[in-house]
Amino acid sequence: MNTLKDVPVGKSVRVIKLHGEGAIKRRIMDMGITKGVEIFVRKVAPLGDPMEIAVRGYELSLRKADAEMVEVDPQL
Repeated sequence: MNTLKDVPVGKSVRVIKLHGEGAIKRRIMDMGITKGVEIFVRKVAPLGDPMEIAVRGYELSLRKADAEMVEVDPQL
């Protein structure tokens, strides 16, 4: 399974599925990360957490633990 956590800086991917449940999944969806949306990985912090992504026209910082719950298709 390819997750958002594994996407290198400078690459774009499309969301296939959100894993997790309850409040965590709802919080990710409230940030605009939903099935079918395109995400661009802008940069990753020096220690690897958090990562900055561009989604739906705005920048968003996302923890690696949350990024691991987002299954992506690397073939955009």
